[in-house]
Formats: sequence, C-alpha cells, structure tokens
Amino acid sequence: MLLTRLATTCLRASASSTPRALFSTTSVAEAGYKMKSHSGAKKRWRSLGSGNAFKRGKAGHSHLNVHKSAERKNKLSATAYSNHTQTVNLKKRLLPYGSN
Repeated sequence: MLLTRLATTCLRASASSTPRALFSTTSVAEAGYKMKSHSGAKKRWRSLGSGNAFKRGKAGHSHLNVHKSAERKNKLSATAYSNHTQTVNLKKRLLPYGSN
C-alpha cells in the first residue's frame, strides 16, 4: 500500500512541469519555527540583575506547616540561588536563542 502511494506520488511529480521532492529539504529554522521558552522555568525562576544567575523560592512552605519545626520553616522561606550548572541550563531553557 505504501509503495503504491510512493510510486503514484513519483509519477505525479514527474508528470507535472516542476519536479517535487518526496521529502522536505528545508531545515526547521528555515521553515519559520521558533523555539519556545520553558514555561515551568519561567514561572519558577527569576533573573538577577547581572543576568548571570537566577533565584527561586523553595517549595514546601505554603501549607501543612503545623508539624514542621520553626527552623525548618525559616529555611524553607529563604531564597535559593542557582549554581553554575543550573545557570547554564536555565539560560538554554529561558533564552533559547541567547541573551543578545
């Protein structure tokens, strides 16, 4: 079935005045597609002023806090910062085409 479709397509392409390729030869970038920023990373991370690091809030501080100690809740309320590896990965997710 598939071979007959391919053969029919080839015959139609050769019968027309302009030959058509069976498969697309254009790349994704040439076709006009755009990479999208990771929506989960956009919601969780904020860029610092220099743009070379990111910060986020810690999870687990919004509810079910009765059984948690005061020290634990204070640690959960602190801001977390990205390390070098996370910063590299976040720049790829949040800025897929680079910062410039």
